[in-house]
Amino acid sequence: MTRKELFQQMTQKQSYLCVGLDTDIQKIPSHLRSADDPIFEFNKQIIDATADFCVAYKPNTAFYEATGAKGWESLQKTLEYIPKNFFKIADAKRGDIGNTSGLYARAFFEQMQADAVTVAPYMGEDSVKPFLAFENKWVILLALTSNPGSQDFQTKLLTSEKPLFEQVITTAATWADADKLMYVVGATQAEQFHKIRQLAPDHFLLVPGVGAQGGDLQLLSQHGMNKQCGLLVNASRAIIYASANKDFAAKAAREAQSIQQEMAIYLEKYL
Repeated sequence: MTRKELFQQMTQKQSYLCVGLDTDIQKIPSHLRSADDPIFEFNKQIIDATADFCVAYKPNTAFYEATGAKGWESLQKTLEYIPKNFFKIADAKRGDIGNTSGLYARAFFEQMQADAVTVAPYMGEDSVKPFLAFENKWVILLALTSNPGSQDFQTKLLTSEKPLFEQVITTAATWADADKLMYVVGATQAEQFHKIRQLAPDHFLLVPGVGAQGGDLQLLSQHGMNKQCGLLVNASRAIIYASANKDFAAKAAREAQSIQQEMAIYLEKYL
């Protein structure tokens, strides 16, 4: 999916919502656990219920890896089930020496057919470039994350008096343009969005942390939106675990619709 195609989906649906499929076998409704593949059955119903209100889905691979080989099967079936007009993100946070990164890229882009994969930048250019070598695929680079531990390194000043996350953004922008590269910026870092937009005016930002983590959708939309929206705002727990009962899919749809309706207001106001 190209940047233009992603923006078209956003304008058509009046949404920049990404639904995070962080599916924990211990948290899904008990009535699903007798299914042949409970995780996939849960995901399938969530996708069916929320498809009208979002433009992307983001399975976090840790939730699938935790159940072994069967979990990888559930992940592959989930990615295959998501319709082709949705942006599919494998939230894997990979990043290793060049030949290893190349194999990670093949796993998610060729085997899983994901559109994008999240990548950690700590090991530098040669650990990221193998992911960028795939045509019509995206790297979503961790820049400024939403967790409390982001303060340990990401906001620390370098000798240039520039925070590390700023260096990550500006350096990575020399590796690929806004048609191949996105950045992860946590919704709980709303005060930094104006500065990040100065550093990366055209890039899409994947923004986790709305909902259960308390990120402010209005603030991040006001300061983070660009002329092509430029935001993919992820919500996971607030949507997929809106109910633990048989009405879980209907409640997920209601929560996704509520977020989409708020997004429509901000698209009108800030785009």
